Amino acid sequence: MKDARPCSIAGTLALVGEKYSLLVLREVSLGATRFDQLVRNIGAPRDVLTTRLKRLVEAGLLEKIAYSDKPPRFEYRPTRAGLDLEPVLLTLMAWGDRHLNDGDRPMVLEHFGGPAHAGGHVTGHELVPVVTCAECGEEVRHDDLTAHPLAPGWTVTGPAAAV
Repeated sequence: MKDARPCSIAGTLALVGEKYSLLVLREVSLGATRFDQLVRNIGAPRDVLTTRLKRLVEAGLLEKIAYSDKPPRFEYRPTRAGLDLEPVLLTLMAWGDRHLNDGDRPMVLEHFGGPAHAGGHVTGHELVPVVTCAECGEEVRHDDLTAHPLAPGWTVTGPAAAV
């Protein structure tokens, strides 16, 4: 059997595809950075969470920072690579809100960006994440995409036929 398709999605899932890894990234992006907070908010067994945190630190998605010497205590902060996964978390949340929770959302995120409104006050608005094209700014839809495999020997539908 030939090897599976070379794929950035597969590589990313190998790193963060385990449930607790994404939930750790959710929590640190929300500001829960200490081990006890993570255990409480995620509900993972302590030993499993310890393993996930170590892997995320080793992979460069989190950094471990001491906040106490006696006893030794650490918090976990996202690195640039960890923060770059935040749009993935936002779109997963939006998908779950639409398809799993029947509109009963457990959390709403407020976005404070864009120009100030009347009186110079910046007001927030509910974030509804969408994927947009960096070139034209339009929302990306499935029917507007065309894949161009760059991995040698692969076509859109699978391995190229042997000649």
